[in-house]
Amino acid sequence: MTSDIGFQAALEEARKGAAEGGVPIGAALVSADGRILGRGHNMRIQKGSAIIHAEISALDNAGRLPASEYKGATMYTTLSPCDMCTGACLLYKVMRVVIGENKTFVGGEEYLKSRGVELEVLDNTECKELMAKFIREKPSEW
Repeated sequence: MTSDIGFQAALEEARKGAAEGGVPIGAALVSADGRILGRGHNMRIQKGSAIIHAEISALDNAGRLPASEYKGATMYTTLSPCDMCTGACLLYKVMRVVIGENKTFVGGEEYLKSRGVELEVLDNTECKELMAKFIREKPSEW
């Protein structure tokens, strides 16, 4: 799974966020047929935003799409989605969420499952290391 195009795009976005000095969380929204619809990374620090989390950034970068584009889509995210991002996944009827890691933070996973969303947690080492480094170097930003 870690070679999956969606996960690789999310991981690239997390690295990009880290390189910009931001929270190293990335996401990618992938259609049922395997096309990347949108990708993005957390921009809370870079833009001084309370709401530009990775999943929101990926949805925003996908642009306004017809509902049919979201049908069967997968959201890949390097960290367990917070309540806001969980809600966005539900709003757009994302049917599957693939999470890089959930040791640093556990978001709305149980709620997603209760609403019929398929979850997969990869327990990816690089995702955990990116977050650990960020928290160690910028604890006040976490």
